Amino acid sequence: MEDFEAWVHARGGALARTAYLLTGDVHLAEDLVQDTLARVAQHWRRIARSGTTDAYARKVMHHLAIDRWRRRSVRPPEVVTDSHPEIGSTGPDVERRLVLREALARLTPRQRAVLSLRFYEDLTEVQAAAVLGCSPNTVKSQTRAALDRLRALAPDLLAELTEEARS
Repeated sequence: MEDFEAWVHARGGALARTAYLLTGDVHLAEDLVQDTLARVAQHWRRIARSGTTDAYARKVMHHLAIDRWRRRSVRPPEVVTDSHPEIGSTGPDVERRLVLREALARLTPRQRAVLSLRFYEDLTEVQAAAVLGCSPNTVKSQTRAALDRLRALAPDLLAELTEEARS
């Protein structure tokens, strides 16, 4: 199990960031990571031998997140405030992250999952489809819909990021 602990130390931060992108909440993300690690630990010997530890963990995490979305029948209302309790500072970068976070929270869970897999995890459409258990065409359409929705929800952010990319 020493190799499992080493893997957790090496990949724990990336798993936590992905979980946060999927849930939009620090505490839910922590729970998702813990549940994912518990599942990975149960099958560690087989997974480690196959050399697919990261892919297996990603797939487990996304499946657990999808299960939670399906089980949630009533979603509590979101409360938007002027301050961000996890970050605590101000400035253009923090404001940009908050705008992006709020826009991502307004996407459907599947759209958030597709965007996190495609643009954060840098997976291909085929790889993202395998993780989500759908067709590559579904990944394409969900990506297109999610990006269109982000453009509508945060047009200033998109213009700002496009301007930075040109510089």
